Amino acid sequence: MKHCCIGVLAHVDAGKTTMSEAMLYLSGKLKKLGRVDHRDSFLDNNSLERARGITIFAKQAVLTLPAADGTDETELTLLDTPGHVDFSAEMERTLQVLDCAVLIISGPSGIQSHTVTLWRLLRRYQVPAFLFVNKMDLPGLERAALLAQLRRELSPECMDFSDPDCIEQLALCDETLMERFLETGALPDTDIGALICARRAFPCYFGAALRDEGVDEFLRAL
Repeated sequence: MKHCCIGVLAHVDAGKTTMSEAMLYLSGKLKKLGRVDHRDSFLDNNSLERARGITIFAKQAVLTLPAADGTDETELTLLDTPGHVDFSAEMERTLQVLDCAVLIISGPSGIQSHTVTLWRLLRRYQVPAFLFVNKMDLPGLERAALLAQLRRELSPECMDFSDPDCIEQLALCDETLMERFLETGALPDTDIGALICARRAFPCYFGAALRDEGVDEFLRAL
């Protein structure tokens, strides 16, 4: 079994804990989906956290994901970190042990100043990152505009992995990959994973964690 330590990071109120709860629920680790606003989330179990409705202490949970090809499972150690800037020291301590990070961004709010701070910390510690744009069920949100903001303010290598044309963008990252793509019309998962690990591609997904929209697709990507 493969093992991976993943940290979930976000600006406050982006839906970070809600996303973590959804991941645990869909993986079968939780029988009931808790909610921060109902003060019954599995991860925010401290009395202060439930009273204030925010994460104060980093929490750990373990979930198991089946491999896409059915060959081997992956055990994920999930670290849900504080999003409030007052508790950012607690969040930063986790970055040194992460194999990968999941950066949650609120669709309605877009990229906030603390989001940029988190992105710079991920770059400093050279942590590969996935992005999940949350709350896409709210009206007036355009995926293309949000993706353009991610590319403009975070990295041009932010790519919508749910877009079938994304494979062509990935091939452009490396001459060898381009040759392989031109020959076969596809890229192996191992090559795509290598790009992500080298921080040469940042997979972006869109959904609504509170409604379990897009979370299952995101778990399959992980």
